Amino acid sequence: MRTRIADSTDGGVGTVPENTSDPGSVTPAPSTMRRVVSASFIGNLVEWFDYAVYGYLATTIAGVFFLGTSPTAGLLATFSVFASSFIIRPIGGLFWGYFGDRVGRRNALSLSILIMSAATFVIALLPGHAQVGIAAPLLLLATRLVQGFSAAGEYAGASAFLYEYAPRKRRGLCTSVVPASTACGLLLGSLVVTALTSTLSDEAMSSWGWRVPFLLAAPLGLIGRYIRLKLEDTPEYRELEGQQSAVQAPLRDVFARNKARLLIAFGATSLNAVGFYVLLSYMPTYLTTELGLDEVSSSVSTAVTLVIYIGAVLLMGHASDRVGRPMMLTTAGVLFAVLSIPVFLLLGTSGVVGVVLIHAALGIILSTNDGTLPAFLAELFPTHVRYSGFAFSFNTANALFGGTAPFVATSLIHVSGDPVAPAWYLAAAGVAAVLVMRAARHVPPGADPRGPDRGPAQQISTDQEKGPAR
Repeated sequence: MRTRIADSTDGGVGTVPENTSDPGSVTPAPSTMRRVVSASFIGNLVEWFDYAVYGYLATTIAGVFFLGTSPTAGLLATFSVFASSFIIRPIGGLFWGYFGDRVGRRNALSLSILIMSAATFVIALLPGHAQVGIAAPLLLLATRLVQGFSAAGEYAGASAFLYEYAPRKRRGLCTSVVPASTACGLLLGSLVVTALTSTLSDEAMSSWGWRVPFLLAAPLGLIGRYIRLKLEDTPEYRELEGQQSAVQAPLRDVFARNKARLLIAFGATSLNAVGFYVLLSYMPTYLTTELGLDEVSSSVSTAVTLVIYIGAVLLMGHASDRVGRPMMLTTAGVLFAVLSIPVFLLLGTSGVVGVVLIHAALGIILSTNDGTLPAFLAELFPTHVRYSGFAFSFNTANALFGGTAPFVATSLIHVSGDPVAPAWYLAAAGVAAVLVMRAARHVPPGADPRGPDRGPAQQISTDQEKGPAR
């Protein structure tokens, strides 16, 4: 018998106590777990390497694809394309969620990384505005839409994959590999861009140098796909496959029976979306354009922050296994709400060393949220709709608040004339996160729909559990 019981110390969704009859209580062989971690790590690294390169080369890309505009207009146009690629992510989340719940986590992840790496490679081959005029930004937008669609399945799928393989008491630590790998992708992108900008002239960067990082996606993506195809699907999913009635209509079930969980997941992801893209993607541009740092110093600050963030996010994942996910997520929200504005004020009065230290401190605060979030979202939904619920809520929040974050931050500064304006956005996201976690206390972990002999101890609410038995 398998049961899912909320930890009473969490007051709702949180860590789930060990149950020896659950597949999550069976420890995989170390060699298997290493391959699982590698498969999840590589895919996310490829995805976020691309996003990092695009963000860090925003000013160069603006000059290539948006000739004849002012620097601010070109930068806004570049970030608009960045944001536009997120519009399709909720649709991609529905597709990959259905595919992953219906056909398998491994199959979804193997296909998504292939599409993602191919689209990233194509960006390196696109002609600029000087060659094809208005067609250049349109081609860039089309390619980014393909990337957004494929990326929609990566974070959620990798998190579900790790969560369902990991021992129950280490699920927070194991799933924190996903945000750690995203940061590694950003770090790799930062290092590559720093190497290029410090060795090539501005003319060379605009001509061909900016294309080099995008070319690297193809070999990395093929390596990730190869590793994934060598793995079996997760123990939980393989057990579920024997109950075909549970996986026939994951999208119908996730919307009909898990509405409150979708709302909680969306709200919990919002701080991650704003914080991640403001602090780790937009920040190099902010430090250069608003604080006057040179590009090398800005990149060094981001690289140092990412290194610290990678270690911190793993520690926070481990901490969430011990103290509970809600406590960690609430703490992150409070810290952002209270500290964002004062810290950004300090940024404007600090030297290079001070900026690096402050940036790193913000990264540690963000890691409190990000190291906890994957396990929180994965255990929020039952197995048969885990991929669908996770992918849709995560990608919708990122479409609304993540992809638009650089554009919103730039616009807030432009409209208000205040370089501290992005901190208002971060503080508001922190307040929202605290309110969401208060609501989450009344939402137990996902119910298993496979009959009374395998069902949960709790139900989320009577109205949500109505409908035909699965």
